[in-house]
Amino acid sequence: MPTVADKRADLAGPGIGDYDALEKVLPHDYDSLLNRKDTQRAIFAVKRYVEEGLCRELNLTMVQVPLIVDAESGVNDLLDRDGSRTPIQFHIANDREIHPLDAQVVQAATKWKRVALEQLGMHVGEGLCTDMRAVRKDYFLDHDHSAYVDQWDWERAITPHQRSLAFLQDVVRRIWKVLKGAEAHVQDAFPELRTRRYPGLPAQIEFFHAEDVLDMYPDLPRKQRETRLLQKHPAVFIIGIGWTLKDGFPHEMRAADYDDWSTPIVTEDGRPMHGLNGDILVWNPVTRRRHELSSMGIRVDARSLREQLEMTGQLDFLRFPYHRGILDGTLPLSIGGGIGQSRTYMLLLRKAHLGEVSVSVWPRALREICEKRNIHVLE
Repeated sequence: MPTVADKRADLAGPGIGDYDALEKVLPHDYDSLLNRKDTQRAIFAVKRYVEEGLCRELNLTMVQVPLIVDAESGVNDLLDRDGSRTPIQFHIANDREIHPLDAQVVQAATKWKRVALEQLGMHVGEGLCTDMRAVRKDYFLDHDHSAYVDQWDWERAITPHQRSLAFLQDVVRRIWKVLKGAEAHVQDAFPELRTRRYPGLPAQIEFFHAEDVLDMYPDLPRKQRETRLLQKHPAVFIIGIGWTLKDGFPHEMRAADYDDWSTPIVTEDGRPMHGLNGDILVWNPVTRRRHELSSMGIRVDARSLREQLEMTGQLDFLRFPYHRGILDGTLPLSIGGGIGQSRTYMLLLRKAHLGEVSVSVWPRALREICEKRNIHVLE
């Protein structure tokens, strides 16, 4: 049985934790299917396909996105609600301190996108997609976590009626269609990626509520529950991430001011649950591990924002313009998420490490482990 300490530690995120553990889990029999030059060509083939596909399936428009934001705006993403992952902040003296600014490097564009929907005049059924770059300095750097983050961050305006489980699932299926299509597209361009050693993505994604996953594996911590689930169901969307489950813990910590994880829902078989958000997870046949591709959801409305901030003891956030805009209805109702670009390239190009498809900083200890396993990270 997992202890309370085990479960509490497991809420911090999906990183491995130390390099002794990483060395044990990296594959021993790895050979890249593509050389470095073809890898770059394949990356941009996938990138173009996914961006065009998302815009087509969800009626999105590609837009510019900030790398830095005003610290006083409240639009930066704090990732988790326990304050453990803080953004990089810096002072801009500007005009010899006459008109100074304090700025932050974005950790994600989650909240900024909802503001942008209003600023860009997006109507219901329209949305935006961004080629987002961010820095997350508090991650442990392992095979699928980097301080440098690239995402397709997207957001779409919706109606009150569309704040439902059925609508959320429809959008997830549309995203899955794009990802599945990207796999076929890049394999047509690079046939060496089509190999029996690494099975392709399943045609359909399956849906499970976090409460269901806990019922299936009550004696396992969260990451191990996901692993066991994916070994049987290789592509899943886990619903309701952030709500406290029957064991007294949420499936994972989730910030209180963007995804709606508290609204009551009824599952297709009539059971009462909570949450209009979730994660897309797949089984990675190269690393033989769980592989998160996307975190997304229907966003908070005025009621759920206030409720979730009260639950997390963060009602003071209501002083920020972003939060006031939700309360007074200035900001539109929306659904949105982030799809990891390098995570997607890593999966579809059959790579063992993020550093093979993105350029970032990695400690010497990690690079040495990778070299021993025939994994060559970019520098």
